[in-house]
Amino acid sequence: MRITSALGAAFALAATTVFGAGGEAFTDPAKAGPDFAVQGEYEGTIGDQKVGIQVIARGDGKFDAVVLAGGLPGAGWDKSTPTKLSGETSGGVTKLSGTNWVGQIADGVVTGGAGLAKVEGKKVERKSPTLGARPPAGAVVLFDGSNLDAWESGKLVEEGEHKYLGVEARTKEKFQNFTLHLEFRTPYMPKSSGQGRGNSGMYLLDQYECQVLDSFGLEGKDNECGGIYSISRPDVNMCLPPLSWQTYDVEFTAPKFDKDGKRVAGGVTTIRHNGVIIHNKRELAKPTPGGRQTDEKPGALFLQNHGNPVVFRNLWIVKN
Repeated sequence: MRITSALGAAFALAATTVFGAGGEAFTDPAKAGPDFAVQGEYEGTIGDQKVGIQVIARGDGKFDAVVLAGGLPGAGWDKSTPTKLSGETSGGVTKLSGTNWVGQIADGVVTGGAGLAKVEGKKVERKSPTLGARPPAGAVVLFDGSNLDAWESGKLVEEGEHKYLGVEARTKEKFQNFTLHLEFRTPYMPKSSGQGRGNSGMYLLDQYECQVLDSFGLEGKDNECGGIYSISRPDVNMCLPPLSWQTYDVEFTAPKFDKDGKRVAGGVTTIRHNGVIIHNKRELAKPTPGGRQTDEKPGALFLQNHGNPVVFRNLWIVKN
């Protein structure tokens, strides 16, 4: 993943604050309040050891955080148990503490101590290496911001000069074996949690759901972002902070049936979240709840609506 300084980053989005099923939802960083500037990812060291720190806004100046040994997910984290912190902002300084850990964040810099070791780190903004990937020759362009011709349902969401695909949305065409690219953005909902925080879903064949959710900084369960709902948790939680554009890149092989219609092999998928493999040739034992189909036959791409302003862009598919 590309990593650049997040300090002074500009966002060209229209001012929008809405209320979703989980409460107040921001789609414009300029309207999101001071906590938005604090939440996010930090890279640094504790003593001579590299660490990653993910800071999650909880509203009204309160925060949770996790400290990850080795670096951020997909960028060095050794998958050991994170150190959990909590804290709040006072006088422009966000103080965080946990077991044997005391620190603070000010002006995009985290400092403090873990036991006898000194803590130092800076805020970073990571971007998926497949962000903006162009459809190859022969691809079916599902959405490029110009129209909804490929969709049975869906809506255009206008933000200034940009047009995004809003949910719920279902393609007219059904697919079987394919390569899929899509980009999504979850809203910033600091006072919401769990399934009420930027919830949607990517349904392959209209029956296998890979969750879309603001699960930034969480454990990475099968009902969180990147999880195949009720079937498989992601190998790593690659969720970026809310309002970041994120990517799913999917390889999918449909279930196989014999001449009598008996299922002889399940569907298999490899999914990359923000460029990192989170499901590697994962066999899908059954359909998941919420789609329109359960027969495991060719189906549409379905993007679920849970009442939160999740939007999509740059969707294309190559039929294999």
